[in-house]
Amino acid sequence: MARVDVLIVGAGPTGLVLALWLAQQGVGVRIVDKTPGPGTTSRALAVQARTLELYRQLGLADEVLAAGKRNPGFNLWVGGERKAHLSFAQAGAQLTPYPFLLVYPQDQHEALLVRHLEQMGVPVERNTELLDFDDKGDHVGARLRKPDGTMETCEANFLAGCDGARSPIRHQLGARFEGGTYEHIFYVADVKISGPAANGEVNISLDQSDFVAILAYSDDGHARLIGTVREDRAGQAEQLTFEDVSQRAIARLRLTIDEVKWFSTYRVHHRITDRYRQGRVFLLGDAAHIHSPAGGQGMNTGIGDAINLAWKLKAVLHGEAGDSLLDSYEPERIAFAKKLVETTDRVFTFVTAEGGFADFVRMHVAPLFATAVDHIDAVKEFMFRVLSQTMVSYHTSPLSEGTAGHVKGGDRLPWVRADTVDNYAPLTAIEWQVHVYGQATPDLRAWCEARDIALHEFAWHDEYDKAGMARNAAYLLRPDTYVALAEPGGSAQALSRYFSERAFTKFA
Repeated sequence: MARVDVLIVGAGPTGLVLALWLAQQGVGVRIVDKTPGPGTTSRALAVQARTLELYRQLGLADEVLAAGKRNPGFNLWVGGERKAHLSFAQAGAQLTPYPFLLVYPQDQHEALLVRHLEQMGVPVERNTELLDFDDKGDHVGARLRKPDGTMETCEANFLAGCDGARSPIRHQLGARFEGGTYEHIFYVADVKISGPAANGEVNISLDQSDFVAILAYSDDGHARLIGTVREDRAGQAEQLTFEDVSQRAIARLRLTIDEVKWFSTYRVHHRITDRYRQGRVFLLGDAAHIHSPAGGQGMNTGIGDAINLAWKLKAVLHGEAGDSLLDSYEPERIAFAKKLVETTDRVFTFVTAEGGFADFVRMHVAPLFATAVDHIDAVKEFMFRVLSQTMVSYHTSPLSEGTAGHVKGGDRLPWVRADTVDNYAPLTAIEWQVHVYGQATPDLRAWCEARDIALHEFAWHDEYDKAGMARNAAYLLRPDTYVALAEPGGSAQALSRYFSERAFTKFA
């Protein structure tokens, strides 16, 4: 029986991205999904800047940008009036090549990922269900039900559970999924709209206990509506139609609904598993964490899980590092998931809280705060960093070390465009590399050449200083473009020690 390197269960965005990054690195992969075909509704829409940065590694970013709709700003409406506006372009212009929120319907997004995966020779095996699995220590045996009803036993070195919030893999592991379910019901609708808020930007309306958000995904008025269902109708959520939901917040936006293409209601959950890895089995995406849709973070977080794990699996499978490298996946990703759930929980509680005081805060305090934020550059930048996931870092990871300038091990490498030079251009390669802003020492050049690690030297520019870089320091970058080691002295010996202490046999 042929053994595959990685068996991926679940062909949503998380599983597809994991398969793409593994296949690009020469890892043998199978991806199966029990459904007959990809989703046909838009579901998750938001593609954050950090995801687009990472999509450059496979040449996906430009194609996704061309297909999606850039939402360049955020508007807060209260009581029928626009009270505040935040320009993403201004807040993120110095932070990322993608200072906007890209809205790209999930069905189209998945189709693009599937197409690229098929071009790599990896088809999604549909109508194929994982029945159970057995971690045998040196591999995983997985029992699959094929489309014709026959059974197959697949052997894989590793099993990746990208199988959603009800994950059978998580259940078989016996992993906990602690958290809860909010009392409020949300509705989502894909609609064609007209009116003042049909302006191609993100619009959020707060109106007492009503809430509605609008995200444009085309230039001709097509948008996603997300709103809350009033308490008196929450008990019949499954029977509701679009005409049944509260129209007050929509009316306060002076919004005209010209067409409803899709409508659904759902309860919002907030849960995190207690383990991301058990032996040769991993949990990613919704199988590991779910939270409210506030901020459009869910799909992007799952994609982040996949890219974090992909390079580590490749290193272990190709004999470049010991199995202990895989232990870093859980602490790096679970820390972010916990912070995300806490943050989205606060936002969700704020926009849905009931009572006179909550209404006063939403209707009067929040607009004043948002207006003030719009005039403070540092606060606008902080908010954009949080929303765009460019703030995600791994400072406490065992793979992070050192500080050079204001850049620490575990940071996302600051993006800098100095004149015509883009320091992210070399990051298209999924590989370890070293950046020096200034001049590298002869020893460092020789060390990198001997180990076939790309060394990129950037002529010193004031923009690097503004971004927190230290002149002539060495920044060792992981294959997922985070800083592994920030070495102020640019020492080749420090890099050699870094790899030796972490059992990276290829580079020590």
